Amino acid sequence: MPVNRCGVLLALALGVGGCGTAAAVQHATPASAPTQSRPHAVQPHGVQPHAVQPTAGVQAPTANLQVQQVSPGPVWDPTAHAPSLSQIRRELRLEYVAAHATSATYINPLRYVTCCGVWERTDQGVDATMPVGSPILAPSRVKILGIEPNWYAGQPLIYFELLAGPQAGKIQYVAEEITKLARPGSILQQGQTIARFASSGTGIEFGWSTPNGLTLARATTGAEGGAMTAAGMWMRSWLNSVGAHAGPNTH
Repeated sequence: MPVNRCGVLLALALGVGGCGTAAAVQHATPASAPTQSRPHAVQPHGVQPHAVQPTAGVQAPTANLQVQQVSPGPVWDPTAHAPSLSQIRRELRLEYVAAHATSATYINPLRYVTCCGVWERTDQGVDATMPVGSPILAPSRVKILGIEPNWYAGQPLIYFELLAGPQAGKIQYVAEEITKLARPGSILQQGQTIARFASSGTGIEFGWSTPNGLTLARATTGAEGGAMTAAGMWMRSWLNSVGAHAGPNTH
């Protein structure tokens, strides 16, 4: 893409504000899916997969994987009609809050990788696996901006904006082997469930995104597939800073 467009997209990724509204973002077809194949997800050695029951938007456990059954939360409807890519990009900008940095601290959103899963390579984001049903947690108060239901190999991607902490206003995503996604437009408190690890797929990818419907890696470098990127390295560094013990970058 032209250099001037890259600069604009990078500026958006680093917190340039948009106008927030209450409009609900629908899910959409992807701009393009990464072309390089991903390894199949594996369960950590010695860990027996078992379901963790909380629904999206429900407070996650603090000590172990045994979670009390709860009533359904604000879960995205996977059967809803998918609007065009141009519409999801427009609605991402409409949902974007442009939150300001605060002194709030973050929690590890992938604690079930840290305790019971496997950290994998760095590419557009950081790849990982965890026990089936494990929740991906809101690292702070977040707003769910949108969903792409077929981002890679028929698996979804969910965008969410950090509304507190030093990176408030920046957008993160989790993609691929996820299910029970929180509904676009909803606001989750720190520790609530964004999505859960699905029973099959290609593992998860957790990374930085932009309000333009592109990962930060693609927006700034055009990277796809398994190439290690600066955006991916930044995400691993951020995860380590919030106590995830994700280790060094690997490829």
